[in-house]
Amino acid sequence: MKLHIVYTETAVLLSKKSYISWKEIQNDFSEYKASLGPWSIEEVTLYLDDEYPNIAESAATQISAFLISSDQVTGVKFDN
Repeated sequence: MKLHIVYTETAVLLSKKSYISWKEIQNDFSEYKASLGPWSIEEVTLYLDDEYPNIAESAATQISAFLISSDQVTGVKFDN
């Protein structure tokens, strides 16, 4: 499975949805700023852990929970 990281004005999101281009992602998220992907689960995990030292739970833990959920999109959780 490939994931997209979606940046909005207020959140960092993960999406399971398959997109052809960033323009499709922009259409799905009204506060869209940027996106990365599609990336493998390993690539997303490494990126989040490297870029966000204040991630609330490890990226692997958050991604694992997301993958077993029926949700198509989830927010990445950070410590305050």
